[in-house]
Amino acid sequence: MKAVTWHGKRDVRVDTVDDPKLVEPTDAIIRVTSSGICGSDLHLYEVLGPFMGEGDILGHEPMGVVEEVGPEAKGLKPGDRVVVPFNISCGHCYMCDMGLQSQCETTQVRDQGKGAALFGYTKLYGQVPGGQAEYLRVPQAQYGPIKVPDGPPDERFVYLSDVLPTSWQAVEYAAVPKGGSVVVFGLGPIGQMCCRIARHRGAGKVIGVDLVDERLTLAERHGVTTVDLRTQAEVGGVIRDLTSGRGADSVIDAVGMEAHGAPAGKVAQQLVGLLPKPIAAKVTEKAGIDRLSVLYAAIDAVRRGGTISLSGVYGGMLDPLPMMELFDKQIQLRMGQANVRRWIDDLMPLVTDDADPLGVEDLATHRLPLEDAPQAYKMFQEKRNGAIKILLQPA
Repeated sequence: MKAVTWHGKRDVRVDTVDDPKLVEPTDAIIRVTSSGICGSDLHLYEVLGPFMGEGDILGHEPMGVVEEVGPEAKGLKPGDRVVVPFNISCGHCYMCDMGLQSQCETTQVRDQGKGAALFGYTKLYGQVPGGQAEYLRVPQAQYGPIKVPDGPPDERFVYLSDVLPTSWQAVEYAAVPKGGSVVVFGLGPIGQMCCRIARHRGAGKVIGVDLVDERLTLAERHGVTTVDLRTQAEVGGVIRDLTSGRGADSVIDAVGMEAHGAPAGKVAQQLVGLLPKPIAAKVTEKAGIDRLSVLYAAIDAVRRGGTISLSGVYGGMLDPLPMMELFDKQIQLRMGQANVRRWIDDLMPLVTDDADPLGVEDLATHRLPLEDAPQAYKMFQEKRNGAIKILLQPA
């Protein structure tokens, strides 16, 4: 089959690889019809390369049609249309019962000290072949795959794999008061959906912060008040002006480790990238730092007693945090990988509603064949051609 594979920093290719096969009785094989490129895939394209292996198959936002099922993959049959959550979880362990599927004790990557295994996402999370491919082996298929109806286009459902549950959890963790204010830093796909979900759930004022014209325009189209970082030297002051001088009730950081405006962190990440791969991995794991400009801005912009929700991926072990300010302002922090299955019952009525209340059909800017993946990654990373969300569609 054809699959998108990692070969080095800013080097992804479409290779011919072995077809996946059933390995465990709880496995399934799906024929992929759509698979998104995620903002966190760009971390693999850049700073998390030391944890990748030559030829690793990328992608963790797939959907498709079931081709084969193992004898214990109950509830699935060939021909079922399914979305596959990015985290691989069993559905019956203590953590899954707690609604913490991203910490599944059956698939935890214990040798790396990490939570549940993820599709297409580094040695740290199990090095499981991903879904930017023509076919995908799905472990724990007795629980993971989400059946969706035939008929509507893939864009109605594909975001259930990651974008929608990640955004829903980010808003849930942000604890936005009814009628209250929330700021979303970063208007990529997650940030866009955070804004729409916050409005849907009753936020009174939703403010989006970014520096890309197309992202700002898309957010405005969905009723968001936008702040352009390029024209505002002091974002915290602007947010306070928009929120009665106090700051926002809640702030969502949808950017993470590769934020703009953090030159020291950028240089540190680039220097690590010059080291031999085994050494770079150890340095990143034990002494890495992130670009923290957005997190600092979130701390500044939130009101006293407010909540910051982190959905952007961070990976630094030595990140300096302003603990005095966090303590003095009595700020609450919540974060973590999305527990995809936990939020599906909340989201399914919205994506099957003919009115499309979250605008899922108004998110993808590019729909490209799988063969165009290298150009798609480059375009997305460089924020060219209005690229906000790219879907790869195997033939």
